[in-house]
Amino acid sequence: MRYINFEESSNIDPDEFYMKAALTLAKKAYEEDEVPIGAVIVSQGKIIGKGYNLTERLNDVTAHAEMQAFTAASSYLGGKYLKDCTLYVTVEPCVMCAGASYWTQVSRIVYGAPDEKRGASRYGKLFHPKTEIISGVLQEECAELITSFFRQKR
Repeated sequence: MRYINFEESSNIDPDEFYMKAALTLAKKAYEEDEVPIGAVIVSQGKIIGKGYNLTERLNDVTAHAEMQAFTAASSYLGGKYLKDCTLYVTVEPCVMCAGASYWTQVSRIVYGAPDEKRGASRYGKLFHPKTEIISGVLQEECAELITSFFRQKR
């Protein structure tokens, strides 16, 4: 998928465009009764990696959306570093995913909803020092999806 804006008068924000792609994956996770988090990795206007939570299906606590996207993007690029790439994820990365993002050296992380209980920002500077962090993109939609999922579980 490539972001192309054919209308000059349109004000489509690229961060919102790619966050919508991540939300589509989060909705797929929701439908599969997984915690609804989706992630895409973009390089030069193209989605090169994507994923959603698969922890239940794979019976693997490390099968987070970001980890799936990191693996796919690294495979696409043929290397482990994701410099000049952006990770879009619907919920703030956890400590594990922040650590993985550090090692990939991803240039930007854009997330939707904060995770006040398990989000990496609670624990200090876990992201790579050169990684730009942007929060709150489509925050309401991202938060509503995850809130709805856990409300249904209770």
